[in-house]
Amino acid sequence: MDGQVQTAEMRSMKVDVVVLTRNSEETLEKCLSSVYKNVPVNRLIVVDGYSTDKTIEIVNRFSGKHRNVVILREKGTRGKARQRAIDAVKTKWFVFVDSDVTLCSGWFEQARSLIRDGVGAIWGIEVWSVLRNVTVQKLFERITMKIFGKRGGTHDLLVRHEAVKNIQIPPLLHVYEDAYIKSWILQKGYKVISTYQPYCIHYRPAIVWTLKRSISFVANELKYAIRYPQLLLSYAFYAAIVLHQSLHRNSRSIARR
Repeated sequence: MDGQVQTAEMRSMKVDVVVLTRNSEETLEKCLSSVYKNVPVNRLIVVDGYSTDKTIEIVNRFSGKHRNVVILREKGTRGKARQRAIDAVKTKWFVFVDSDVTLCSGWFEQARSLIRDGVGAIWGIEVWSVLRNVTVQKLFERITMKIFGKRGGTHDLLVRHEAVKNIQIPPLLHVYEDAYIKSWILQKGYKVISTYQPYCIHYRPAIVWTLKRSISFVANELKYAIRYPQLLLSYAFYAAIVLHQSLHRNSRSIARR
């Protein structure tokens, strides 16, 4: 394709955006606002796990405003939800966005600039919203890049549709479906790019920082790390952040009583 024609096509391209939801009311409004602000949305494909909060109400507000929202309902695993979404995509490229992230300013323009022949996906780094210390954040970013290199991620992932053609995500896969998707793309001979620009801010819901949920998070992440011993220290760093944040919130809660 002629370079100028390709550039014109790239500038005018719109993409389907996939968001998985389940009781996401706490973060969904700002997530979708950032999507419509920073991505040329062809259709917003929401795969909802039968939410019982105001999730669908929020989605319907965006549907009324933009008139390009598709809602799918899925009771099963995240693997099944992502498979349904991929099957519904109609654009050459599409974007996975987690319902608890916000995209940085100019997200799509920065991601699109990295598109090349042979690139199957582009992932912008996630930065946890609770990080305040600059040194800790820089270390977190380096470790997150290292983990993505093995596991992958779908927080904010631009995907070439052709790269996931005929993918069949195991329906029982509720966690690490992101690893399966990345592995599939690589096996098809495409590259997966991870980058510091663009990025997304990850707003984990408050319930994640309870001690019970924090311990569960740590257990699940370390379970994955066992499969990749070289990541053990990386996940231990994640665990330290999670437990520190949980204990910090608990101490503030006790102090207010």
